[in-house]
Amino acid sequence: MSRLFAVIAVLSVLLTACVSRQDNSGAAKPPETVPLSDLAGLTLQVGDQKGGTESLLRAAGALDGLPYKIAFSTFTSGPPQVEAATAGKIDFAVTGNTPPIFGAASGAKVKVVAAYDGGGNGDQVLVHQDSSIKSIADLRGKRIVVGKGSSAHGHILGQLKNAGLTPDDVTLIFLQPADALSAFSQNQADAWAIWDPYTAQTAAQLPVRSIGQARDVTNGYWFGIASDQALADPKRNTALADFLVRFEKAARWAKDHPQQWAASYAKAVGLSPEVAEVSQSRSLRLPTELDDEVVASEQKLADLFAESGQIASPAPDFSKWVDRRYNDTLRPLLISTS
Repeated sequence: MSRLFAVIAVLSVLLTACVSRQDNSGAAKPPETVPLSDLAGLTLQVGDQKGGTESLLRAAGALDGLPYKIAFSTFTSGPPQVEAATAGKIDFAVTGNTPPIFGAASGAKVKVVAAYDGGGNGDQVLVHQDSSIKSIADLRGKRIVVGKGSSAHGHILGQLKNAGLTPDDVTLIFLQPADALSAFSQNQADAWAIWDPYTAQTAAQLPVRSIGQARDVTNGYWFGIASDQALADPKRNTALADFLVRFEKAARWAKDHPQQWAASYAKAVGLSPEVAEVSQSRSLRLPTELDDEVVASEQKLADLFAESGQIASPAPDFSKWVDRRYNDTLRPLLISTS
């Protein structure tokens, strides 16, 4: 099995819809920042998926001259990152659009602090090449593997709704990517809702077809989430502001140097250059404004989860899990996706 599917699972416990919701009073007043020179003894704990964040920063040279240390931890998907941040195990991570919703539904002690436009082209629903399934409507009565609380979970709900179906019309089998690949490749599932780089790699390894992608179905955003604990600490808050700027500069570098970035990414995470190039050409996380429109699009997705019975109803007020304290710092570096 490819090294890509052998990622280290730091936490395996997934968020579930049955966790009772706790009160979250929204963004707190930011603490005073401190001089960067005061951060020499600090280690910022950053969650990562498949090496994407760390490899991007290293390839762009964005980790040069750090006034603090960074410890990266690798996770299989976004929901365990939200769990880890709530538990104080990590300070920050980049997740897809759905993990923060599951976090809000369970009263997670995190806030969305940055937004990135991934476009949604790499978030797809795959079927076998010889399958009789030609469209989402054909999934009625079929088995679909998907990561619970992942962006693909939100995507498949949106696709089903658009096709006039509900989760009761299909069988959703919740598996992490490595197990999902195994089940799908052994025909234990009829379809697989998955995101890049898994989408690109599976297409290179197996005879598959895509019957739907997330663009224009869900919002396609990624989000930077930070733990409440880190946001309340003057030193970690200061380090996070610096880290977010470095990440945005790295994303701009990757956009301007696509071939160099794809080659570096391939080497870092064990992908073929061809798969890396396909993945990053359509799923690069481009910094965008964390504004009312973005928050409203997430609320719409949260409402869909509640309507579908995938989280408790009513849906959480997503705005209470958003903290825009870094907007002014990040705005000059935003990348247009037009």
